[in-house]
Amino acid sequence: MRGSEIRREQGRNCLGSSSKMPEGPELHLAARFVNQVCCSTVFSGQVEKSTVSKNCDVPFSCDAYLISAVSRGKEVKLTLTPIKEEDGKEGVTSDGMEGNDGLLAPMDIVFRFGMSGSFKLTTEEDIPKHAHLKFFTKRKPRQVLCFVDPRRFGSWEVNGTWQPDRGPCVMLEYERFRSNVLTNLSERAFDKPICEVLLNQKYFSGIGNYLRAEILFRSKVPPFEKARTVLEPLLHKETSQANEVSLSKKIKIKMENPDLLELCHMLPMEVVNLGGKGYDPEHVGESSAFEGWLRCYNVDGMQSLRDSNGRTIWFQGNPGPMAPKGSKTPKPKSRGRKTTDGDGKKTSISEDSESSKGRVKSEQRRTCRVPADPSRKRGRSRKADRGQTAETVQAGEGTRKTAARRGKSSEAKSPEAPAESENLNKRPRKTRTKSRKQASGSLVKSESLD
Repeated sequence: MRGSEIRREQGRNCLGSSSKMPEGPELHLAARFVNQVCCSTVFSGQVEKSTVSKNCDVPFSCDAYLISAVSRGKEVKLTLTPIKEEDGKEGVTSDGMEGNDGLLAPMDIVFRFGMSGSFKLTTEEDIPKHAHLKFFTKRKPRQVLCFVDPRRFGSWEVNGTWQPDRGPCVMLEYERFRSNVLTNLSERAFDKPICEVLLNQKYFSGIGNYLRAEILFRSKVPPFEKARTVLEPLLHKETSQANEVSLSKKIKIKMENPDLLELCHMLPMEVVNLGGKGYDPEHVGESSAFEGWLRCYNVDGMQSLRDSNGRTIWFQGNPGPMAPKGSKTPKPKSRGRKTTDGDGKKTSISEDSESSKGRVKSEQRRTCRVPADPSRKRGRSRKADRGQTAETVQAGEGTRKTAARRGKSSEAKSPEAPAESENLNKRPRKTRTKSRKQASGSLVKSESLD
């Protein structure tokens, strides 16, 4: 491959840039990508594993070998095939096992992508940070086919096979997939809500979170309806149409009004034909086509709930009778909140700025405090004094004389009135009972004097 072709491949042969978790269509596109970029490309040397990966080492070292790929559901199998070079050299592996033709036996490596796995083809200088398995080309400048997995949930198995607990692929083995579901409806797995059963890879191999939302939305099935209740009518439909409907009419019915199992095959194939989801080497980074294809998953106006496994399901309308009780719609995390200003426009205010404003206001309130006016206290004491004088006046004539004497004494000491008022403030307040006793005592004294 020429230098200009290498640079062009670097810009477009990046897989797994989508933020969505890889599902059946993405792994199918990943296998297609490997076959495209590795076609007639000879690889050589030791397969290298990163030091941080907890997956097993790949004991394969060969002077010349080819790489091919095939997908099934949510698995991709790479086959490393040693070849005999034109100069007569043979491929040699580390374990020394040879086939009948003198070449070593091919090695299969089965990959499961987890949440962020993908393949990427780069030069040696541009190997990604999270490349955990690397295959090197023989010709120079050398290129590297990398298995990239930033979150490290992906895995691989040397000399592996398809996992036996995974059913037929919904895309590539549709007839077997449909038969596997309808002949096992009596199993306990179908007692669960349909949205949870759709993620069971034993029956729906290749279906993931975004596909199940689109399948249920387009088939108008509530996500928390019992799976057996949803699928049993399809079994009766299949037996009734076995002899009555021709093949051409079956195809027409399937295209015009597909049932849920038919959508499990049709929608993944639509995504494959779309490309543009980050796994098609011809449409890297172009997600507009895929986002336009979505009608339900993470679309504005749709509802969402968490199923019993903690996975978010998007839907519209009634969730169904098996919706978990007390389940709440997950809310997106945001550091700010929207407010409306005086013009009616919505603006977002971050919590940090809001808290800082609150701190400033509280400091302003603390610094702006004014000490209480002492005149107010004097006013209250005089009022209390007048109230006590009024009570003594009501007690009798003797008390009126006493009040008169107090008035004269206060007029005589008018220059020192402020000091007297301050002393009054320091006195303990007299209760109504004490004032009445004092009034009655003064009345008794006045009577004895008379």
